[in-house]
Amino acid sequence: MDVIHRNCCGLDVHKETISACHLYMLEDGSVKKNQEKFGTMTRDLLRLADWMKEKGTTHVAMESTGVYWKPIWNILEGLFDVLLVNAKHIKQVPGRKTDMKDCEWIAQLLQHGLLPRSFVPPKTIRELRDLTRHRAKIIQQKASIANRIQKTLEDANIKLACVATDILGVSGREMLESMIKGENNPDVLAECAKRKLRGKIPELKLALEGKITEHHRFMLEIAFQQLKDLEDLIKRIDAKIEEHMHPFEKAVSLLKTIPGIDQKNAEAIVAEIGTDMNQFPSEAHLASWAGICPGNNESAGKKKSGKTPKGNHWLRRVLGEAGWAASRSKNTYLSAQYKRLMPRRGKKRAIVAVGHTILTICYWMLKKNMEYKELGVEYFIRLDPEKHKKYHVKKLEMLGFEVILQPQTK
Repeated sequence: MDVIHRNCCGLDVHKETISACHLYMLEDGSVKKNQEKFGTMTRDLLRLADWMKEKGTTHVAMESTGVYWKPIWNILEGLFDVLLVNAKHIKQVPGRKTDMKDCEWIAQLLQHGLLPRSFVPPKTIRELRDLTRHRAKIIQQKASIANRIQKTLEDANIKLACVATDILGVSGREMLESMIKGENNPDVLAECAKRKLRGKIPELKLALEGKITEHHRFMLEIAFQQLKDLEDLIKRIDAKIEEHMHPFEKAVSLLKTIPGIDQKNAEAIVAEIGTDMNQFPSEAHLASWAGICPGNNESAGKKKSGKTPKGNHWLRRVLGEAGWAASRSKNTYLSAQYKRLMPRRGKKRAIVAVGHTILTICYWMLKKNMEYKELGVEYFIRLDPEKHKKYHVKKLEMLGFEVILQPQTK
């Protein structure tokens, strides 16, 4: 097997130690091997970098082990050609499992060019990614707290959710604050209603007639305070994300023209895939990396499974949200795709397909720097009008009609 990199190093990364194996191919074709162990403190990582410089290392490979690869990447980035590789692409030979054997195996695979490089975005995108992911986690916590408030109200026989669409709207929050302060009278609480909700005051009086105890007030107080703290934190993160998004405003503006994608979704997509689509050879590679394409598991001519592979679950979540929103848009290609697939594939698979299409659209818009072009709800009909004509004729015949088709006269 040909040697691609004559002077390379493989790293087996752990929380507290790093095993390094340096391979150098001599002129006579033999390979010289050097192995060393290092700690993971910054001083140890700098010593690792100096050790590899002394050996003349050009390429370095390491597994994407949790978050432990990040400090090493921060030190080695710019000094060497560093490859971050998927752990499942590095299968250790059975019966040879030690840290030193692991790093040697990684170095051998790297030496022969057998390791596919994982996508690691630039530092600006990595920082933006940290912010958008943290915001998503906090939004999940906020939803959990909102559910906890609803459960406490139900426990106190307060049926506010049966009347108000959003118990944490302007009216709902004022009612909650009154309850926390000690107000029990449903007539007084109902008067906190604003705007359209004032038309439901009789129903509110019935819904707010409960049995609120001091325990319920305490639980509502701490949950409501936690909700406010999370909302303030989300605002701070939004402001920081807005600062980081200045270089990518044009990309975000383009992505927002796609049905189903709002400001937050556009920011999250840019944070996950960046704006340079040359990182991915094609839209199919991007979909495979995201884990939103059909699985590929075939043997002896039989397809065993079409389950989507593992991928970037943060990006999958955003595309799922965008897919649901796009499926409810009016007179768009994406809503037509959903309605076409949903009856025979089910809602969830149809949403995955719509998410896949949205990601493909994002790829080409960012790659070509072009605006979104709406194909229209009639796109699938234009593809095969004869098929649609036969379908509708068959449906009418099933209802007992005799169908005679004549072209329209203008």
